[in-house]
Amino acid sequence: MANRTFAIGDIHGELEHLRILLDRLPPLDAQDTLLFLGDYVDRGPASRGVIELLIDLPSRVPARTVFLRGNHEDGWLRVCNGGWPEFIIPADNGCWDCMRSYNGRPAVGRMPDPADWAALMNGSFFPRQHVEWMRSLAVWYEDDHALYVHAGLPLENGRFLHPSEVQDPSPLLWSRSEKFFRGYHGKRVVCGHTPTNRLPVELSTHTPDDPTDMWHRDPVIAIDTQCGRGGYLTAVELPALRVYESR
Repeated sequence: MANRTFAIGDIHGELEHLRILLDRLPPLDAQDTLLFLGDYVDRGPASRGVIELLIDLPSRVPARTVFLRGNHEDGWLRVCNGGWPEFIIPADNGCWDCMRSYNGRPAVGRMPDPADWAALMNGSFFPRQHVEWMRSLAVWYEDDHALYVHAGLPLENGRFLHPSEVQDPSPLLWSRSEKFFRGYHGKRVVCGHTPTNRLPVELSTHTPDDPTDMWHRDPVIAIDTQCGRGGYLTAVELPALRVYESR
């Protein structure tokens, strides 16, 4: 079937889950789009390997590739642009795990090695190519099937804005609004960022007995199934709404 879009959720440094999921997709052709919703790094053990695979991917697949920025890429860009300790320090953000995947040091408890502290705080362990790749990431995408953003759409003056109307892209990357998931009506939106088991399970028409699965209240599809937190990676094919998983 021509003109398919395969949207892939938050990867968070889980290279093996990414490989498994890509292997489970059907053969792609030049009319297909392979789209990634952001959050490629942090938490999992192989952030560097994920970025290297994604940078190389356009040369390996016939499909169009689209890579969106997630809040974790946005956070690291802020770190590289002058520092942001509030993003780096919380262990749950997984920034230390990201650095370890680049410098090859084993984890020692939950704290980084003191010798690595300066590089962690300014992001200087990233190769320049990887930082420039993160800078190049779009914050939204649209095709015939849907709008694609990392987090969701902002509400202003009683309506949810189209991404083209947004002056500050931060809400597209960082917001977690239950109003969006409960009340948005319009063109279909596919997003990640908010783990699906935190969304209103009673509204999902996709396997409502499994709150860890993809969340779907038409016209919103959410596919952050907690890769990097012990979960798995999910992709959804549009317009057919077929679901692919790494578990």
